[in-house]
Amino acid sequence: MAADRFSTATRLKALGQQAQARVYRATGRTPRRSRLTGRAALLALTVCALVVALAYPMRQYVAQRSQIADQRKQAQAARDRVERLQEEKARWADPEYVKAQAREQLHFVMPGETGYTMPGQRGTDAERNSAAAGAAANRAWYDNLWNGVNSSDASH
Repeated sequence: MAADRFSTATRLKALGQQAQARVYRATGRTPRRSRLTGRAALLALTVCALVVALAYPMRQYVAQRSQIADQRKQAQAARDRVERLQEEKARWADPEYVKAQAREQLHFVMPGETGYTMPGQRGTDAERNSAAAGAAANRAWYDNLWNGVNSSDASH
């Protein structure tokens, strides 16, 4: 007997390929090749490398834009506050405003006028509300002194 030139595994592989080719010819399709080629793998690897390389700088960019927006808001708030303070400074430059504030807050009177202080009622509505609450800090100094004398007399 003559020795076979091919092994059994090689013969079976060849028969399987022939059978597969017949099946694909019968159905009208060609054998399907793998979709992942070397070029596609290289492209995918390049895209992944770009995404990884650009992720951190983009995050930094977005964070810095947020910080810039916050700084602009703070600067605008500071400009608004400066404007309000300049308006208040201009009001205080008016002698009539100064007189009105001295009368209202410090209970000053002009020469020749007689000042009256009604118990339980003094000054503005805000002062009346705070006096009604019993806050000693908002009362006149002489009221605090008199209340101190009365409370010390009551304890003895």
